[in-house]
Amino acid sequence: MNKDNGFPYDGADGDGDGPADALTADTLLEEELRQAAAVLDPVPDLLRQLALEAYALHDPDARIAELTFDSLVDALPVRGATGAPRMLTFRAGALTVDVEVTGDGLIGQVLPPGSARIEVLGGPGAARPVAVDTLGRFTSDDPPRGPFALRLRTGTEVIVTEWLRA
Repeated sequence: MNKDNGFPYDGADGDGDGPADALTADTLLEEELRQAAAVLDPVPDLLRQLALEAYALHDPDARIAELTFDSLVDALPVRGATGAPRMLTFRAGALTVDVEVTGDGLIGQVLPPGSARIEVLGGPGAARPVAVDTLGRFTSDDPPRGPFALRLRTGTEVIVTEWLRA
């Protein structure tokens, strides 16, 4: 309320009780907390470098392909079967990418088939290109180590899968 006439008041006079003053106090508190964290628990240089390299892999125009099947989670276990390949299915609109992950590499197919380029993303290193044939099939003789994702480039769009561990 306005101190003089009893009408609503915006509080921007710097007396400490209005929204503008609360915003300033929040900003100051946030800055103090940032400084304290930088001194008491700094981000390791290696982690900072990995974060920058991971962001460099970010493609703002890409659509995310949803993981719709993962044999580690969705498949029924088979008695006595050991070392079975991991089967993954990703979907983005009408496009489906089926991938089999083995100790020898990746085997997969893009449906519906068409011209496409696939890259295997695997952390701070360069993306590894994988050839796609006219039926949408692809193979990679280099098994993913650690987290990986696939980037699919069709003639009109870029699609990236979720990051998974091999």
